[in-house]
Amino acid sequence: MAEGKRTRMAAEVIPWNTMSLNLPENSDSAQQQEILDALPVLVFLERAGRIVYANAEARQMLGLTEGEWVHRPVEEVLWGLFPGTAEPQTLLTASKRGSPFHAMLPAKSGRLFPVEGTYSLLDAELREAIIVAHLGGREKAPKSRLMEDVLSSMPEAVVIVHANHVLYTNPAFSKLFGYTADEASGADPRDLIVPETRQFENAMLEKTVDEEGRASIETVRMTRDGDLVDVALLVGPLMVDGAKAGYVFSYRDIGDRKQVEARLQHDAMHDVLTGLPNRALFLDRVSIALTRRTRRRDQSCGVFFLDLDHFKEINDSLGHAAGDLMLVTVAERLRSVLRPQDTAARLGGDEFGVLVESILSVNDLDIVANRILEAMQTPFDIFGHAVDAAVSIGVAMAGPDHIGPELLVRDADLAMYRAKQDGGGRFEIFDKRLEIHATTQQERERELHEVLDKRQYEIWYQPIYRLMDGRIEGFESLLRWRRADGSVDSFRDLLPVAEDTGLSISLGRETVDTVCRQLQEWTSSLQRPDLTLTVNLTYRQFYHPDMVGQLKKSLAATGIDPSRLLFEISETTLSENPDLAVAILQRLVDCNVRMAIDNFGSSLAPLNQLVTLPIDVVKMDPRLTVAATSTGRQLALVQSVIHLGHTLGVQVVAQGIETPEQLDALGRMGCELGQGYLLSYALEATHAQKLVVQGYGAVPSRA
Repeated sequence: MAEGKRTRMAAEVIPWNTMSLNLPENSDSAQQQEILDALPVLVFLERAGRIVYANAEARQMLGLTEGEWVHRPVEEVLWGLFPGTAEPQTLLTASKRGSPFHAMLPAKSGRLFPVEGTYSLLDAELREAIIVAHLGGREKAPKSRLMEDVLSSMPEAVVIVHANHVLYTNPAFSKLFGYTADEASGADPRDLIVPETRQFENAMLEKTVDEEGRASIETVRMTRDGDLVDVALLVGPLMVDGAKAGYVFSYRDIGDRKQVEARLQHDAMHDVLTGLPNRALFLDRVSIALTRRTRRRDQSCGVFFLDLDHFKEINDSLGHAAGDLMLVTVAERLRSVLRPQDTAARLGGDEFGVLVESILSVNDLDIVANRILEAMQTPFDIFGHAVDAAVSIGVAMAGPDHIGPELLVRDADLAMYRAKQDGGGRFEIFDKRLEIHATTQQERERELHEVLDKRQYEIWYQPIYRLMDGRIEGFESLLRWRRADGSVDSFRDLLPVAEDTGLSISLGRETVDTVCRQLQEWTSSLQRPDLTLTVNLTYRQFYHPDMVGQLKKSLAATGIDPSRLLFEISETTLSENPDLAVAILQRLVDCNVRMAIDNFGSSLAPLNQLVTLPIDVVKMDPRLTVAATSTGRQLALVQSVIHLGHTLGVQVVAQGIETPEQLDALGRMGCELGQGYLLSYALEATHAQKLVVQGYGAVPSRA
């Protein structure tokens, strides 16, 4: 303990120089005497080397009356305290620091009691000191021993304070804070254990005790070595003869509990897998950044919304453990390219967020976005597999309209969606055009929910003809939107929304059921067992885990010939995850249904798919149909596709036939099947049935 720690104990705190043996009962000194008489320790006051007061505990141990010890030299009361001397001595003449001592206390019977304690200077000018002692060994009075045994057995650290001076501490106090009882005795507890920033607490707690009878708080206190400990502090009054004489402080160490709470708080605000802040903490930090931006108009902040491209395929092909390792590695790479003051967070699934502060312009956001893209270009080592994983990034810079963190994150999300639509592996910065698009998207979602809830949709059928003889081969089933006024619209604008929201799963399942029932009806009633109905599968439908199971239920319920059911899958869907696509195609083929590649020829990739995949039908992209009447390489490509189909035993369907010239050219090249507005628009089921009965359409026979 540093020198001067106890200088607060001065004569003006307790005016011992006014004490005498015959103080009036109603005086302040009389009340102080009652307080000292109630303490379970020996208390002596000495002035100029003579004892001028002893409390009740001391008088009881000495067995003396007041007149027998008043003004006796200290060395006659406490033997062995000083070497022999002819003149009375003051215990402390130079140092104000309390010091421990050991001495013998002679009783009237002549028996000696060992005592130990501290003596402290009260007033150097008046040469006054206070001696606080207790019996050494096991010679304590039963009352004193019982009280000390009770206090010593308490697990809480207990301090008894009078007039801002420590009168007693139990062993738990020494264990918790590191001060011995002698070091603490007489000191101001604020100097001992209260940190500088918490000095106001003691006065506040004592005031609460005076008003309410007790007070409690969770706070920190300081050990002898200067370490801070978390404690639960309970303060109550020290009552003597019905009057408050001081305060009793009880401290309980809650450090372990605080650590658990801190860990739980951390876990509640951080992603368990990556250790990054979660969405809740990220939004909180964005909110703080927006508030800070209003104070510094010359600087702003920006939010990045990241989504891994094709992450689902990594999970499906390599397993969830590999997916988790991928997410952890992405988090590490984000940390490596950001500044310490920036925040990277995992928002959920394979989505990450980044908050960048103290930026001056959109150019700063460009730099960060390119840095992130560059960091993700290196293949990921996932359990020995080199995995390429691009990332789509949306960027939004805080502006006047961003009054809350959700709005800024929403705009970054919209920009990310645009980046993904444009092929992924790139970033897009939010602007008003995207906001308009988002508004349109929301309106489309509202319309879609209304259409589905009110069942304002129907399945129409567009004929597919044999170009050589004009006979109907089958129909392509297409969704149509029946508006409230009776008009019919294409479902083209609502299908992407259904796919984005996942509603395409249930919608597609119902479409398959309806088409199977329709095929059953036409097969039995129209005597056309060779009629084929085609169903388009979206990406979500094709890769849905229960897709094949639902198909089997529909086939079993209707009993149709599975080979009369043709599923169309776009070449982009097949290209997303070729290995998984092959497995799904094989499961569908095992159900004996037929498979078609839709919009074949929009890129060069399907040429290889046509050879390797179990495909029965190729539906040429409408652009190839238009090329049928051109010359040069485009015409050669159309001829090659038709020839390749014949060679592989695959039927070729020309889509989008709109002119007689196209129809004639395709027929001369040997294209087997065709559909388009020249031949027939999509028809309601009843009109399509009449066309089946007729048997032939608008295609002239080439027989």
